[in-house]
Amino acid sequence: MVNRTDKINLTPAQVLALGFMILIISGGILLNLPISSKDGNSVGFLNALFTATSAVCVTGLVVVDTATHWTLFGQIIIIILIQIGGLGFMALTTLFALIVGKKITLRERLVMQEALNQFSIEGVVRLTKNLLIVTLLIEGMGALLLSTRFVYYYGPVKGIYYSVFHSISAFCNAGFDLVGGFRSLTPFFNDVVINIVIMSLIVVGGLGFTVLVNIATKRQFDKFSLHTKLVIYVTGFFIALGFIVFMLLEYSNPGTLRGMPFQEKVLASLFQSVTPRTAGFNTIPIDNLTNASKFFTIILMFIGGSPASTAGGIKTVTFAVVILSVWANIKGREDVEIFQKRVKRQIVSRALVVTVLALLLVIVVTMILSITEKAEFLNILFEVASAFGTVGLSAGITTELSTAGKIIIMITMFSGRVGPLTIVTALAKRQAKNKAPIKYPEDRVIVG
Repeated sequence: MVNRTDKINLTPAQVLALGFMILIISGGILLNLPISSKDGNSVGFLNALFTATSAVCVTGLVVVDTATHWTLFGQIIIIILIQIGGLGFMALTTLFALIVGKKITLRERLVMQEALNQFSIEGVVRLTKNLLIVTLLIEGMGALLLSTRFVYYYGPVKGIYYSVFHSISAFCNAGFDLVGGFRSLTPFFNDVVINIVIMSLIVVGGLGFTVLVNIATKRQFDKFSLHTKLVIYVTGFFIALGFIVFMLLEYSNPGTLRGMPFQEKVLASLFQSVTPRTAGFNTIPIDNLTNASKFFTIILMFIGGSPASTAGGIKTVTFAVVILSVWANIKGREDVEIFQKRVKRQIVSRALVVTVLALLLVIVVTMILSITEKAEFLNILFEVASAFGTVGLSAGITTELSTAGKIIIMITMFSGRVGPLTIVTALAKRQAKNKAPIKYPEDRVIVG
């Protein structure tokens, strides 16, 4: 007799994907309730589902203004979805199991390994507990610092609520805001405290939980893992590069930096460099950026944050491995080397596959939206890169998307949040099984 549970043999990657889908649908149902909208009418299931997808996938693209459309109930649902989506539902499941004294099974540990993008199940429960503690501490500190400004602007109750909401949204790299009018943080473009706190939360959230734990335990750069060193270097490089590029390209743009004093230009350029790490906040109008700045932002959004973080994109380490692989080939070296370490060829192959598949996804979705939507091509490409990278920045076309466009963007957000992780795991699990029984003779083809 066949056990029914044997018929449903989902892999950890499939469990994660299914979990995210259930969470999104549940969030969409709740946001579709009249109690979620201030006008007392349902927002429509498609719009509710779009918002839930954006929240769970920590993206930030919205079809209705978060502050003016949703009630307190709706906003709380959104921030809960952001927190669960950012941490991963397995982290909260683990927390609940630990509270009630339930033993973590091997299967649950495998799913946790998948969710945290770890090489083995060893120490995943401890890492998950550390993840939860570190997250609460960082978000709490962020909320405390933000309250010094938001309480001044909005009063005690509203100011504290805004501080908590924006701290969670920033650390989870979600980009949802309560400022209103689709303005994001543009009214605070010159507020040093808000800018620095939000940027710090974005960067820390985008480093990855593995990196945060490694930094907290080792505390010396020489003792950091290769992964941590690579994340720190690549993240720092792109923040510095982005700052320089945006300062140069937008310095004389009357729609963005031109009318600002120099110190405010520096602050705005630095923020604009940090936010494509998949955060979604902005302090200058995105639709006023030059085409060169938009295209550069697309590149940053496509790369995204770091593995095992709240960020999206192909990830900083993936991009670094691909570039190092190209450089090794140019230098005529067989192996990819960095920090006196050699990167496994399997990892190089996975990085190349993830990058190519991500490019194909962005290209195909952009082509489809170019047919279904009435918008400039660059703005469509910007929207697609933002959705895939789970960024949330928009050139102003999200609210104008057709029904088909909203569905396609939802699929893209979901793919950006779950896809690359699933691809890497699928490759890792099947490598040993898919060895060809026959090795054919080699031959040459001309490339380049």
